[in-house]
Amino acid sequence: MSKAMKIAIIDDEKDMRQSISQWLALSGFDTETYASAEDALKGINADYPGIIVSDVRMPGMDGMQLLRKLKSLDSTLPVIMITGHGDVPMAVEAMRVGAFDFLEKPFNPDRMTDLAKKATQARRLALDSRALRRELSDRDALMRKLIGSSPAMERLKEDILDLGSAEGHILIEGETGTGKTLVAHALHAVSARASRRFVLMSCSAYDDETLTRRLFGPPQQDEPLPAMEEARGGTLVLEDIEALAPSLQARLLTAINEQGTPSETRIIGICNLQEEGKSCETVLRPDLFYRLAALRINVPPLRQRGEDILTLFTRLSEQFAEEYGCETPEVSAQEAAQLLQAPWPGNVRQLINVAERAVLQNRRGTGTIASLLMADTDDSSKPAMTTEGKPLKEFVEAFERMLIDNTMRRHKGSIVAVMEELCLPRRTLNEKMAKYNLSRSDYL
Repeated sequence: MSKAMKIAIIDDEKDMRQSISQWLALSGFDTETYASAEDALKGINADYPGIIVSDVRMPGMDGMQLLRKLKSLDSTLPVIMITGHGDVPMAVEAMRVGAFDFLEKPFNPDRMTDLAKKATQARRLALDSRALRRELSDRDALMRKLIGSSPAMERLKEDILDLGSAEGHILIEGETGTGKTLVAHALHAVSARASRRFVLMSCSAYDDETLTRRLFGPPQQDEPLPAMEEARGGTLVLEDIEALAPSLQARLLTAINEQGTPSETRIIGICNLQEEGKSCETVLRPDLFYRLAALRINVPPLRQRGEDILTLFTRLSEQFAEEYGCETPEVSAQEAAQLLQAPWPGNVRQLINVAERAVLQNRRGTGTIASLLMADTDDSSKPAMTTEGKPLKEFVEAFERMLIDNTMRRHKGSIVAVMEELCLPRRTLNEKMAKYNLSRSDYL
Protein backbone atom coordinates (compact mmCIF):
# COMPACT_ATOMS: atom_id res chain seq x y z
CA MET A 1 0.00 0.00 0.00
CA SER A 2 1.27 3.52 -0.78
CA LYS A 3 2.82 5.45 2.05
CA ALA A 4 1.55 8.96 2.81
CA MET A 5 3.46 11.74 1.10
CA LYS A 6 5.37 14.16 3.34
CA ILE A 7 5.35 17.95 3.09
CA ALA A 8 8.45 19.81 4.25
CA ILE A 9 7.53 23.38 5.30
CA ILE A 10 10.41 25.84 5.36
CA ASP A 11 9.95 29.33 6.83
CA ASP A 12 12.03 31.37 9.24
CA GLU A 13 8.84 32.74 10.87
CA LYS A 14 7.69 30.24 13.50
CA ASP A 15 4.02 31.31 13.46
CA MET A 16 3.81 31.02 9.67
CA ARG A 17 5.35 27.54 9.41
CA GLN A 18 3.23 26.27 12.32
CA SER A 19 -0.01 27.60 10.86
CA ILE A 20 0.78 26.07 7.43
CA SER A 21 1.71 22.79 9.12
CA GLN A 22 -1.49 22.68 11.17
CA TRP A 23 -3.69 23.45 8.19
CA LEU A 24 -2.08 20.79 5.97
CA ALA A 25 -2.11 18.25 8.82
CA LEU A 26 -5.86 18.82 9.20
CA SER A 27 -6.13 18.15 5.46
CA GLY A 28 -4.53 14.74 6.00
CA PHE A 29 -0.90 15.44 5.12
CA ASP A 30 2.20 14.31 7.03
CA THR A 31 4.13 17.52 7.67
CA GLU A 32 7.58 18.41 9.00
CA THR A 33 8.89 21.95 9.58
CA TYR A 34 12.29 23.63 9.22
CA ALA A 35 13.36 27.12 10.35
CA SER A 36 15.98 27.48 7.61
CA ALA A 37 16.93 26.19 4.19
CA GLU A 38 20.20 24.87 5.59
CA ASP A 39 18.35 22.69 8.15
CA ALA A 40 15.93 21.43 5.51
CA LEU A 41 18.70 20.27 3.19
CA LYS A 42 19.99 17.98 5.94
CA GLY A 43 16.72 16.01 5.83
CA ILE A 44 15.91 16.10 2.10
CA ASN A 45 17.54 13.79 -0.45
CA ALA A 46 17.00 12.93 -4.12
CA ASP A 47 14.29 10.40 -3.27
CA TYR A 48 12.49 12.52 -0.67
CA PRO A 49 9.00 10.97 -0.36
CA GLY A 50 7.07 14.21 -0.59
CA ILE A 51 7.06 17.87 -1.62
CA ILE A 52 8.47 21.18 -0.41
CA VAL A 53 6.66 24.37 0.63
CA SER A 54 9.14 27.20 1.13
CA ASP A 55 9.08 30.93 1.79
CA VAL A 56 11.14 32.96 -0.66
CA ARG A 57 12.60 35.58 1.69
CA MET A 58 14.68 33.97 4.46
CA PRO A 59 17.99 34.91 6.12
CA GLY A 60 21.03 32.94 5.03
CA MET A 61 20.09 30.76 2.06
CA ASP A 62 16.91 32.27 0.62
CA GLY A 63 14.08 30.43 -1.12
CA MET A 64 15.44 30.96 -4.65
CA GLN A 65 18.84 29.55 -3.69
CA LEU A 66 17.11 26.62 -2.01
CA LEU A 67 14.96 26.02 -5.09
CA ARG A 68 18.04 25.84 -7.34
CA LYS A 69 19.77 23.50 -4.89
CA LEU A 70 16.75 21.20 -4.68
CA LYS A 71 16.35 21.12 -8.46
CA SER A 72 20.00 20.14 -8.88
CA LEU A 73 19.41 17.42 -6.29
CA ASP A 74 16.22 16.08 -7.92
CA SER A 75 14.68 17.81 -10.92
CA THR A 76 11.29 16.12 -10.33
CA LEU A 77 10.88 17.32 -6.71
CA PRO A 78 7.82 19.65 -6.54
CA VAL A 79 8.57 22.93 -4.75
CA ILE A 80 5.76 25.40 -3.92
CA MET A 81 7.09 28.90 -3.26
CA ILE A 82 5.46 31.48 -0.97
CA THR A 83 6.10 35.03 -2.12
CA GLY A 84 5.33 38.43 -0.67
CA HIS A 85 2.46 40.56 -1.91
CA GLY A 86 3.28 42.12 -5.28
CA ASP A 87 6.52 40.16 -5.70
CA VAL A 88 5.56 39.08 -9.21
CA PRO A 89 9.06 39.17 -10.81
CA MET A 90 10.40 36.77 -8.19
CA ALA A 91 7.44 34.43 -8.68
CA VAL A 92 8.05 34.43 -12.44
CA GLU A 93 11.74 33.66 -11.87
CA ALA A 94 10.82 30.81 -9.49
CA MET A 95 8.58 29.24 -12.15
CA ARG A 96 11.36 29.60 -14.72
CA VAL A 97 13.82 27.81 -12.43
CA GLY A 98 11.34 24.95 -11.97
CA ALA A 99 8.99 25.71 -9.06
CA PHE A 100 5.80 23.64 -9.13
CA ASP A 101 3.74 26.74 -8.37
CA PHE A 102 3.68 29.76 -6.06
CA LEU A 103 1.37 31.30 -3.48
CA GLU A 104 1.19 35.02 -2.84
CA LYS A 105 0.75 36.26 0.74
CA PRO A 106 -1.84 36.45 2.16
CA PHE A 107 -2.95 33.19 0.56
CA ASN A 108 -6.17 31.18 0.69
CA PRO A 109 -5.61 27.99 2.77
CA ASP A 110 -7.87 26.00 0.43
CA ARG A 111 -5.67 27.03 -2.48
CA MET A 112 -2.68 25.73 -0.49
CA THR A 113 -4.44 22.37 0.02
CA ASP A 114 -5.34 22.05 -3.67
CA LEU A 115 -1.77 22.77 -4.72
CA ALA A 116 -0.42 20.31 -2.14
CA LYS A 117 -2.72 17.57 -3.48
CA LYS A 118 -1.64 18.15 -7.08
CA ALA A 119 2.04 18.33 -6.12
CA THR A 120 1.95 15.14 -4.00
CA GLN A 121 0.16 13.27 -6.80
CA ALA A 122 2.86 14.37 -9.24
CA ARG A 123 5.57 13.36 -6.76
CA ARG A 124 4.07 9.92 -6.20
CA LEU A 125 3.92 9.29 -9.95
CA ALA A 126 7.53 10.41 -10.36
CA LEU A 127 8.77 8.20 -7.50
CA ASP A 128 6.75 5.20 -8.70
CA SER A 129 8.14 5.64 -12.20
CA ARG A 130 11.69 5.94 -10.82
CA ALA A 131 11.27 2.82 -8.69
CA LEU A 132 9.91 0.91 -11.69
CA ARG A 133 12.85 2.00 -13.86
CA ARG A 134 15.28 0.85 -11.18
CA GLU A 135 13.49 -2.46 -10.82
CA LEU A 136 13.39 -2.99 -14.56
CA SER A 137 17.13 -2.38 -14.78
CA ASP A 138 17.81 -4.83 -11.94
CA ARG A 139 18.50 -8.22 -13.46
CA ASP A 140 17.88 -10.16 -10.24
CA ALA A 141 14.64 -8.30 -9.44
CA LEU A 142 13.29 -8.97 -12.91
CA MET A 143 14.16 -12.65 -12.85
CA ARG A 144 12.33 -12.91 -9.50
CA LYS A 145 9.24 -11.48 -11.19
CA LEU A 146 9.21 -14.53 -13.46
CA ILE A 147 7.57 -16.59 -10.74
CA GLY A 148 7.47 -20.35 -11.07
CA SER A 149 9.64 -23.44 -11.09
CA SER A 150 7.79 -25.57 -13.65
CA PRO A 151 9.90 -27.08 -16.47
CA ALA A 152 8.33 -24.59 -18.90
CA MET A 153 9.35 -21.60 -16.74
CA GLU A 154 12.84 -22.97 -16.10
CA ARG A 155 13.35 -23.26 -19.86
CA LEU A 156 12.06 -19.72 -20.34
CA LYS A 157 14.52 -18.34 -17.75
CA GLU A 158 17.39 -20.21 -19.41
CA ASP A 159 16.35 -18.82 -22.80
CA ILE A 160 16.27 -15.28 -21.39
CA LEU A 161 19.79 -15.61 -19.95
CA ASP A 162 21.14 -17.16 -23.16
CA LEU A 163 19.45 -14.87 -25.70
CA GLY A 164 19.80 -11.77 -23.54
CA SER A 165 23.58 -12.04 -23.65
CA ALA A 166 23.56 -12.45 -27.44
CA GLU A 167 23.69 -9.48 -29.83
CA GLY A 168 20.96 -10.28 -32.35
CA HIS A 169 17.40 -9.06 -32.67
CA ILE A 170 14.73 -11.17 -30.95
CA LEU A 171 11.15 -12.23 -31.68
CA ILE A 172 8.89 -13.02 -28.68
CA GLU A 173 5.74 -15.03 -29.36
CA GLY A 174 2.98 -16.30 -27.10
CA GLU A 175 -0.66 -16.02 -26.19
CA THR A 176 -2.14 -12.82 -24.83
CA GLY A 177 -1.55 -12.23 -21.12
CA THR A 178 1.48 -14.54 -20.79
CA GLY A 179 3.92 -11.78 -19.83
CA LYS A 180 5.76 -11.15 -23.10
CA THR A 181 6.53 -7.52 -22.25
CA LEU A 182 8.02 -8.61 -18.91
CA VAL A 183 10.23 -11.06 -20.82
CA ALA A 184 11.38 -8.18 -23.07
CA HIS A 185 12.31 -6.15 -19.98
CA ALA A 186 14.24 -9.14 -18.61
CA LEU A 187 16.09 -9.65 -21.91
CA HIS A 188 17.26 -6.04 -21.77
CA ALA A 189 18.21 -6.26 -18.07
CA VAL A 190 20.49 -9.29 -18.57
CA SER A 191 22.12 -7.88 -21.70
CA ALA A 192 25.22 -5.75 -22.13
CA ARG A 193 22.83 -2.86 -22.96
CA ALA A 194 21.20 -2.90 -19.50
CA SER A 195 22.53 0.57 -18.62
CA ARG A 196 21.24 2.07 -21.89
CA ARG A 197 17.80 3.15 -23.03
CA PHE A 198 14.83 0.75 -23.08
CA VAL A 199 12.03 2.07 -25.31
CA LEU A 200 8.63 0.42 -25.67
CA MET A 201 6.36 1.19 -28.63
CA SER A 202 2.95 -0.33 -29.40
CA CYS A 203 2.45 -0.81 -33.14
CA SER A 204 -1.34 -1.13 -32.72
CA ALA A 205 -1.81 2.10 -30.76
CA TYR A 206 -1.53 4.53 -33.70
CA ASP A 207 -2.65 4.95 -37.29
CA ASP A 208 0.00 4.34 -39.95
CA GLU A 209 0.89 8.02 -40.40
CA THR A 210 1.32 8.67 -36.67
CA LEU A 211 3.20 5.41 -36.16
CA THR A 212 5.62 6.27 -38.98
CA ARG A 213 6.33 9.61 -37.33
CA ARG A 214 6.64 8.13 -33.81
CA LEU A 215 9.00 5.43 -35.02
CA PHE A 216 11.14 7.22 -37.60
CA GLY A 217 10.29 10.94 -37.39
CA PRO A 218 10.33 13.78 -38.00
CA PRO A 219 8.38 14.57 -34.78
CA GLN A 220 5.73 17.25 -34.69
CA GLN A 221 5.91 20.07 -32.15
CA ASP A 222 5.89 18.82 -28.52
CA GLU A 223 6.29 15.18 -29.62
CA PRO A 224 9.16 13.11 -28.16
CA LEU A 225 12.13 11.91 -30.17
CA PRO A 226 11.30 9.17 -32.68
CA ALA A 227 11.60 5.75 -31.04
CA MET A 228 14.47 4.64 -33.30
CA GLU A 229 16.45 7.72 -32.25
CA GLU A 230 15.47 7.55 -28.57
CA ALA A 231 16.53 3.89 -28.30
CA ARG A 232 19.84 4.39 -30.09
CA GLY A 233 22.46 2.12 -28.54
CA GLY A 234 19.88 0.40 -26.33
CA THR A 235 16.78 -1.73 -26.90
CA LEU A 236 13.63 -0.91 -28.88
CA VAL A 237 10.65 -3.16 -28.16
CA LEU A 238 7.85 -3.21 -30.74
CA GLU A 239 4.66 -4.64 -29.23
CA ASP A 240 2.02 -6.03 -31.63
CA ILE A 241 4.58 -6.05 -34.43
CA GLU A 242 2.09 -7.99 -36.55
CA ALA A 243 0.05 -4.73 -36.82
CA LEU A 244 2.78 -3.03 -38.89
CA ALA A 245 1.59 -2.12 -42.39
CA PRO A 246 3.69 -3.57 -45.26
CA SER A 247 5.21 -0.14 -45.99
CA LEU A 248 6.31 0.22 -42.37
CA GLN A 249 7.71 -3.31 -42.34
CA ALA A 250 9.86 -2.37 -45.33
CA ARG A 251 11.06 0.81 -43.63
CA LEU A 252 11.86 -1.06 -40.41
CA LEU A 253 13.85 -3.66 -42.37
CA THR A 254 15.81 -0.86 -44.08
CA ALA A 255 16.55 0.75 -40.69
CA ILE A 256 17.76 -2.61 -39.32
CA ASN A 257 19.98 -3.25 -42.35
CA GLU A 258 21.50 0.24 -42.13
CA GLN A 259 22.68 -0.44 -38.58
CA GLY A 260 25.19 -3.03 -39.72
CA THR A 261 26.50 -5.92 -37.61
CA PRO A 262 26.45 -5.96 -34.66
CA SER A 263 23.38 -3.74 -34.58
CA GLU A 264 23.67 -0.40 -32.82
CA THR A 265 20.14 -0.81 -31.44
CA ARG A 266 18.60 -4.17 -30.58
CA ILE A 267 15.05 -4.69 -31.85
CA ILE A 268 12.73 -6.97 -29.88
CA GLY A 269 9.48 -7.75 -31.69
CA ILE A 270 6.48 -8.98 -29.67
CA CYS A 271 3.90 -10.93 -31.67
CA ASN A 272 0.42 -11.62 -30.27
CA LEU A 273 -1.07 -13.64 -33.12
CA GLN A 274 -2.66 -16.83 -31.84
CA GLU A 275 -5.42 -17.43 -34.39
CA GLU A 276 -5.53 -20.90 -35.86
CA GLY A 277 -3.47 -21.10 -39.03
CA LYS A 278 -1.80 -17.75 -38.42
CA SER A 279 1.59 -16.92 -37.00
CA CYS A 280 4.03 -14.06 -37.06
CA GLU A 281 5.73 -15.80 -39.95
CA THR A 282 2.57 -15.54 -42.08
CA VAL A 283 1.92 -11.82 -41.46
CA LEU A 284 5.44 -10.36 -41.57
CA ARG A 285 7.35 -10.08 -44.82
CA PRO A 286 9.83 -13.00 -44.92
CA ASP A 287 13.03 -10.92 -44.91
CA LEU A 288 11.90 -8.97 -41.81
CA PHE A 289 10.66 -12.11 -40.07
CA TYR A 290 13.98 -13.93 -40.51
CA ARG A 291 15.98 -10.91 -39.34
CA LEU A 292 13.97 -10.82 -36.10
CA ALA A 293 13.43 -14.56 -35.63
CA ALA A 294 17.10 -15.52 -35.70
CA LEU A 295 16.67 -15.49 -31.91
CA ARG A 296 13.20 -16.57 -30.85
CA ILE A 297 11.36 -17.04 -27.55
CA ASN A 298 7.94 -18.58 -27.07
CA VAL A 299 6.38 -17.67 -23.72
CA PRO A 300 4.45 -20.69 -22.37
CA PRO A 301 0.70 -20.40 -21.70
CA LEU A 302 -0.38 -20.65 -18.07
CA ARG A 303 -2.19 -23.97 -18.56
CA GLN A 304 1.17 -25.62 -19.34
CA ARG A 305 2.87 -24.37 -16.17
CA GLY A 306 1.48 -26.91 -13.69
CA GLU A 307 1.93 -26.00 -10.02
CA ASP A 308 3.11 -22.50 -10.98
CA ILE A 309 -0.62 -21.69 -11.20
CA LEU A 310 -1.06 -22.26 -7.47
CA THR A 311 2.17 -20.45 -6.60
CA LEU A 312 1.09 -17.41 -8.62
CA PHE A 313 -2.44 -17.48 -7.22
CA THR A 314 -1.07 -17.56 -3.66
CA ARG A 315 1.32 -14.63 -4.23
CA LEU A 316 -1.33 -12.55 -5.98
CA SER A 317 -3.95 -13.28 -3.30
CA GLU A 318 -1.52 -12.18 -0.58
CA GLN A 319 -0.77 -8.93 -2.43
CA PHE A 320 -4.45 -8.10 -2.96
CA ALA A 321 -5.35 -9.06 0.61
CA GLU A 322 -2.70 -6.64 1.89
CA GLU A 323 -3.95 -3.95 -0.47
CA TYR A 324 -7.58 -4.35 0.63
CA GLY A 325 -6.71 -4.89 4.30
CA CYS A 326 -8.35 -8.29 4.65
CA GLU A 327 -7.52 -11.98 5.09
CA THR A 328 -6.02 -14.07 2.29
CA PRO A 329 -8.59 -16.64 1.09
CA GLU A 330 -7.86 -20.27 1.96
CA VAL A 331 -7.79 -22.61 -1.06
CA SER A 332 -9.31 -26.06 -0.60
CA ALA A 333 -8.04 -29.18 -2.35
CA GLN A 334 -11.05 -29.07 -4.70
CA GLU A 335 -10.42 -25.40 -5.56
CA ALA A 336 -6.71 -26.11 -6.13
CA ALA A 337 -7.68 -28.82 -8.61
CA GLN A 338 -10.08 -26.42 -10.34
CA LEU A 339 -7.33 -23.79 -10.66
CA LEU A 340 -4.97 -26.40 -12.12
CA GLN A 341 -7.59 -27.69 -14.57
CA ALA A 342 -8.85 -24.30 -15.81
CA PRO A 343 -7.92 -23.54 -19.46
CA TRP A 344 -6.82 -19.94 -18.66
CA PRO A 345 -7.38 -18.39 -22.11
CA GLY A 346 -6.33 -15.02 -20.65
CA ASN A 347 -3.27 -16.56 -18.98
CA VAL A 348 -1.51 -14.66 -16.17
CA ARG A 349 -3.59 -11.55 -16.80
CA GLN A 350 -6.75 -13.58 -16.22
CA LEU A 351 -5.26 -15.20 -13.10
CA ILE A 352 -4.56 -11.72 -11.68
CA ASN A 353 -8.22 -10.79 -12.15
CA VAL A 354 -9.45 -14.04 -10.57
CA ALA A 355 -7.12 -13.63 -7.56
CA GLU A 356 -8.33 -10.07 -6.95
CA ARG A 357 -11.99 -11.07 -7.20
CA ALA A 358 -11.38 -14.06 -4.92
CA VAL A 359 -9.98 -11.72 -2.25
CA LEU A 360 -12.96 -9.37 -2.57
CA GLN A 361 -15.38 -12.31 -2.39
CA ASN A 362 -13.60 -13.63 0.69
CA ARG A 363 -13.88 -10.20 2.34
CA ARG A 364 -17.66 -10.29 1.78
CA GLY A 365 -17.88 -13.96 2.77
CA THR A 366 -19.57 -14.98 -0.49
CA GLY A 367 -18.76 -16.83 -3.71
CA THR A 368 -16.31 -19.56 -4.74
CA ILE A 369 -13.28 -19.82 -6.99
CA ALA A 370 -15.26 -22.21 -9.21
CA SER A 371 -17.91 -19.51 -9.78
CA LEU A 372 -15.20 -17.03 -10.78
CA LEU A 373 -13.74 -19.50 -13.28
CA MET A 374 -17.19 -20.17 -14.74
CA ALA A 375 -17.88 -16.43 -15.00
CA ASP A 376 -14.69 -16.03 -17.01
CA THR A 377 -15.91 -18.61 -19.54
CA ASP A 378 -18.11 -16.38 -21.72
CA ASP A 379 -18.86 -18.99 -24.36
CA SER A 380 -20.90 -21.88 -22.95
CA SER A 381 -19.50 -24.10 -25.70
CA LYS A 382 -16.02 -23.69 -24.22
CA PRO A 383 -15.17 -25.92 -21.26
CA ALA A 384 -14.44 -24.37 -17.89
CA MET A 385 -11.76 -27.02 -17.51
CA THR A 386 -8.90 -27.85 -19.84
CA THR A 387 -8.95 -31.12 -21.77
CA GLU A 388 -5.22 -31.54 -21.28
CA GLY A 389 -4.90 -34.57 -19.03
CA LYS A 390 -2.97 -34.32 -15.76
CA PRO A 391 -2.14 -37.31 -13.57
CA LEU A 392 -3.57 -37.40 -10.06
CA LYS A 393 -0.02 -37.31 -8.66
CA GLU A 394 0.50 -33.85 -10.21
CA PHE A 395 -2.63 -32.46 -8.55
CA VAL A 396 -1.70 -33.95 -5.17
CA GLU A 397 1.88 -32.65 -5.25
CA ALA A 398 0.84 -29.18 -6.39
CA PHE A 399 -1.73 -28.88 -3.61
CA GLU A 400 0.71 -30.27 -1.03
CA ARG A 401 3.37 -27.76 -2.02
CA MET A 402 0.88 -24.87 -1.87
CA LEU A 403 -0.37 -25.99 1.54
CA ILE A 404 3.13 -26.16 3.05
CA ASP A 405 4.10 -22.85 1.41
CA ASN A 406 0.98 -21.06 2.73
CA THR A 407 1.40 -22.49 6.23
CA MET A 408 5.10 -21.53 6.37
CA ARG A 409 4.20 -17.98 5.31
CA ARG A 410 1.43 -17.70 7.87
CA HIS A 411 3.72 -18.88 10.70
CA LYS A 412 6.72 -16.86 9.41
CA GLY A 413 8.95 -19.90 9.09
CA SER A 414 8.18 -21.50 12.48
CA ILE A 415 8.82 -25.21 11.85
CA VAL A 416 7.17 -26.25 15.12
CA ALA A 417 3.96 -24.33 14.34
CA VAL A 418 3.82 -25.79 10.81
CA MET A 419 4.39 -29.33 12.14
CA GLU A 420 1.53 -28.91 14.61
CA GLU A 421 -0.93 -27.43 12.10
CA LEU A 422 -0.22 -29.99 9.37
CA CYS A 423 0.27 -32.90 11.81
CA LEU A 424 3.62 -33.80 10.26
CA PRO A 425 6.76 -35.15 12.00
CA ARG A 426 9.85 -32.98 11.50
CA ARG A 427 11.59 -35.47 9.23
CA THR A 428 8.59 -35.73 6.89
CA LEU A 429 8.22 -31.93 6.74
CA ASN A 430 11.94 -31.52 5.99
CA GLU A 431 11.77 -34.13 3.21
CA LYS A 432 8.73 -32.49 1.61
CA MET A 433 10.28 -29.01 1.81
CA ALA A 434 13.42 -30.33 0.13
CA LYS A 435 11.29 -32.07 -2.52
CA TYR A 436 9.40 -28.86 -3.33
CA ASN A 437 12.46 -26.62 -3.10
CA LEU A 438 11.06 -24.67 -0.12
CA SER A 439 13.59 -23.04 2.22
CA ARG A 440 12.76 -21.92 5.75
CA SER A 441 14.95 -18.84 5.31
CA ASP A 442 12.50 -17.48 2.71
CA TYR A 443 9.77 -17.17 5.36
CA LEU A 444 11.64 -15.66 8.30
